[in-house]
Amino acid sequence: MTRDYPEVTMASDDFDLFREAISGTQKLKQDTVVHERKATRFKGEVIAEQKKQHQAEFYFSDEYVPDIDTNGTVNYVRPGADKYLAKQLRRGDYAPELILDMHGMNKETAKDELAALIHACKKQHVSCACIVHGIGERILKHKVPHYLVQHPDILAMHQAPLEYGGKGAILILVDLPQNLEFRR
Repeated sequence: MTRDYPEVTMASDDFDLFREAISGTQKLKQDTVVHERKATRFKGEVIAEQKKQHQAEFYFSDEYVPDIDTNGTVNYVRPGADKYLAKQLRRGDYAPELILDMHGMNKETAKDELAALIHACKKQHVSCACIVHGIGERILKHKVPHYLVQHPDILAMHQAPLEYGGKGAILILVDLPQNLEFRR
């Protein structure tokens, strides 16, 4: 079935009116400009990664062996800080707001992630964080406290209470600027 549509015809008066309405116009010139993408975002990411890697290498050395016992309960308070901080961490007075799970990481990745965690704590004004290193072959269990002792922004650390991982985790207190108070 076909439909028949009536033919539309325009009077010559309509064409004349149209020509009169558009008289004086000019054809548009195509002047599209293609902007080049700048790689500043990528360059910034590379610089941030290099800075993070440099911080991790500077703060965390495998040769440095601090005088802390990693076979028993891990307990450390930075010299000059209140010794009561370790007891507060042990009792659970501080609740961690950030948690880093290190299961499956090697030592080099662990260094980078520890540096990133401490940087994130300072950036987000978080004073307490939990690092879950696991027990496994005890490589990270022994190395993580050695790395953390070397970092100047770590106030205290203690083996985590059971609710945060027990022997397979450490709670840390990060030194924040003086004008900010610790969150509990």
